[in-house]
Order: sequence, then C-alpha cells, then structure tokens
Amino acid sequence: MSLSSPPVTYSLRIASALVVAATLAACQTSNLHSVTPPSDVPQATTDTHSLSIKGSEDKSSMLAMDMSGRHEYQLKNGLKVIIKEDHRAPVVMTQIWYRVGSADEPLDKGGISHLLEHMMFKGTANVSSDDYERLIAKFGGVNNAFTSYDYTGYYELFPANRMALALELEADRMINLRFDEAAFAKERQVVMEERRQRTDDNPLAKAYESFRLLALPDSPKGESVIGPMNELESITLADLKKWYKTWYAPNNATLVIVGDVEPKQALSQVERYFGDLQPSTTLPERPSVDQRGFRGYKEVDSEQAVQVPVLLMGYNVPSLSTVAEDQQQQAYALSLAQDVLDGGLSARLESRLIREQGILTTVGTAYNLLDRGDGLFLIQATPREGVSLTQAQQAIMAEISKLATDPIDADEISRAKTNTVTGLIYAQDSMQGQAQMIGSLQTIGLDDRLLASLPAKLDSVSVADIQAVSKTYLVPDNLTVMHIVPPAAQDDAKSSTKISDSK
Repeated sequence: MSLSSPPVTYSLRIASALVVAATLAACQTSNLHSVTPPSDVPQATTDTHSLSIKGSEDKSSMLAMDMSGRHEYQLKNGLKVIIKEDHRAPVVMTQIWYRVGSADEPLDKGGISHLLEHMMFKGTANVSSDDYERLIAKFGGVNNAFTSYDYTGYYELFPANRMALALELEADRMINLRFDEAAFAKERQVVMEERRQRTDDNPLAKAYESFRLLALPDSPKGESVIGPMNELESITLADLKKWYKTWYAPNNATLVIVGDVEPKQALSQVERYFGDLQPSTTLPERPSVDQRGFRGYKEVDSEQAVQVPVLLMGYNVPSLSTVAEDQQQQAYALSLAQDVLDGGLSARLESRLIREQGILTTVGTAYNLLDRGDGLFLIQATPREGVSLTQAQQAIMAEISKLATDPIDADEISRAKTNTVTGLIYAQDSMQGQAQMIGSLQTIGLDDRLLASLPAKLDSVSVADIQAVSKTYLVPDNLTVMHIVPPAAQDDAKSSTKISDSK
C-alpha cells in the first residue's frame, strides 16, 4: 500500500511539511461529498443495462480535450463503469473505488477502513496473497491502494493486453476475501507501526491531528484517517469482516479504466467478471461531513518536539458540494482567494511577508474546492527568528483582511485563474492522474465532467466576489489557530496541547 498525497490536491500549496505529513497519516488521503451533479453537466440517459454519456465532445474550454473519449456505463448490479480512452501508450490503468472511508467509521473503530485495505492483499478463496503478487509481477503490472476520509481504492497498471487480469483479480476480492486470524494480527501491527512512524513520531503531524479535532469538532473528518492507537488495538477480525460485508459491493463501487482500450471490448470484459456479482440490499446511509462555522475565535498552544515554532490557522469554509447551487460562486471565489494569497513568488503572502517585510521564512495555504462536505481554508507559516507566532499571525490576518477591502489587481486575478486551470490540466496528464480525478470525484458524488466547465466558472469570478467571500468566511469569528511551540523543558519526549485563549 502506497502512502502518497491525495488524488485531488491541485490547490494544495503548503510550504513546509505539516499538512503534507498529515495527509500521509494513512494510505493516500484526501477529502470530498455526495451532491447532485451541477445542472450544466451532461447527464446520462438511463438504460436497464448500461448507459452511455453524450455531450463529452464540447471543445469550448481548455479542459475539453480531457473530457473526450469518455464513456460511462452502469451494470444491472449497480456497478458504475467509466472508461477513458488514452492511446498514447499500450497500457491500461484500472481503479476500483469504494464509497467508504474513515469518515464513515464508528466512533470506536477509527482506522478500520485502512486496516481492511491492508487485508485486501492477503488473498482470497481463489488466489493466495503470494499468487496475487506473482501474477502482478509476471505480467509486468504495478498495483497499490489508498484510503481517505471518503473512499478506499485499489489499482493496477498493466500492459493493455492484460487488462482482463486486473478485472478478474478485483472482482474476485470484492466478494471472496479470506479472513485469516494470523494475517489479520500481522497487518494490524503493520498499521499500528505506520501510525507510530507517521504520526506519533512526527511532531507536526501529531499537532495537525489535534488541530483537526479542534477545527472540525462536529465532523468525522476531525479524526485522523489512520485512527487512534487504542481504537486500532480494539478492532477484531469479526469487526473487519463485518465492515467488508457492509460496504464492499458492486453497487457501492465505481470502476475506472483509463488507457489504450476499445470501450465496447473493455465493457464486455467488465461484464464477464463483475456482471454476476450480487448487489448489497443493506447499504447504510453515509454520515454527514458538514461542519458548522462561526463558533467563535479559538487559539491553542501545542507543545511539541519541534526545533522552531510553527503557526497553523484554519477557517471553516464550504466546498463546491456544500454551497447552495445558486451560491457556487462562493466556492470558486474561495479557490481564487487562496491563489491570490499564495499562488507563487509574486503572490501576496510570499512577496509581502517573506521578501518585503521579512516576517516569515515559509508560508503556505490549502483549500479544496472539490471536497466532500465542509472543509478548511488552511494557512501554515514559520516566523523568522526574532518574530513571535503572535506577530506572524497578526501579519497574516492583516493581509487576509485586505482581501476584503483593498483592490485586487487584474494581473493577480489573471494569475490566480491561470494557476488553478493549469493545475487541473497537469493533474490529468498521466493515465493514473486521469483515473484518480474521475474516481475521486465520482465517489464523493461530484460528476468529473464538471472539470470541463471549471475554466469558465473561474473566469466569471470577479474582484467583488473574492472580497465578499473573504468578508464572509475569512474572519476571526470563524478561525481556529494553533501555535506549535518547542517544549518549555528540555525533555523532547513530552508534548501537550493546551487552550490558551478562546473567545
């Protein structure tokens, strides 16, 4: 299982390791929410067996080329299938995405989704773990998996003529997973060691885990993807089997195929291996991941074994999935506000607070427009030596306040829009990137074809929109702040978090 950054993170620009470390707390982490696709996205016409999408040939936007060659189907058992032709190389990426992640877990079973992901490589009634790996290697394949707040996914990259093998293996472990007590005990220890290395022994990741609990107290996304150690220890094999039986079913999955394929032939292979699998009739309703904002300003000190102080700020904000349809401009404006603040060397935080005023040594921001549920507008900074965290925070808040009141130059807006669209294009340059973008959006309820309309949506955002959204959401009453400081004593083994000010 690989540990890498989220599939949809084109808007992530964190200058130091804090938020990056947090997203690595478990296999490929990310965020995103079930919504009705926007009305301007072409919709499928339902068929009793399969459905194909029309209208993907729109060449009116910079992303239109990425939407061509896209085909969507749905099997009778509910499995959604999206096939994207990419004939640049004779290879195929197959990804199976399950609509379950850490945000769906019981309060006392944190990390069970990630632990099940590990067990999915321990063999089935038909293919042992060793045989699985041998088959992948023999035919020149690459495979891995990822777990996030919102989904769990598995993928294989094979030569195009071996695509059927990937489908056969994934269909098999969708229903035939073997639950061996010894293998389970070993994998649970592996996951616990992951937690030790990536969170417990990482002061910044540990602080960020505490920060999310403070900033998202009502959302399951306040918890970590990998789960608390005591909850990992409490998960039993029976718990894991029940979790598998509850969520792993064709009608709770999306299969994405990107590569050198002929769509009808690929669909025929999908039918062969997945068509007879039975759908679940008892899929649970997924919990809400919304988070009430404007709870009052909160500031905490977190004593950690760090060498230099670090500032972390988070405003509670909506995403494209949680704003009302007639207020979607707010989400687009938040995305561009982030870029105005932190879109390169000439952006405001970098140019003013690092190079001109010399207050900070590093600064970065993060906002996920394409999120499931409400999210955070994050800022992380390291002050220059001799500058306190309070002074650094005041300087950053002053720049944020100017977003709401001061003019924003035309070149700032133009650069922000170009950066965002360019990031989206680059994110889909590879077959894996295309599949991840499609799968992640589809799994949280957003239609990936909305990407084709994003340039026009972003282009319609005005200076007044950015000022309005900044004035609404980027305010002290909607802010959580953490000052991460070195230990007062010399004992680096101890750390604590304390509330120093809450209004």
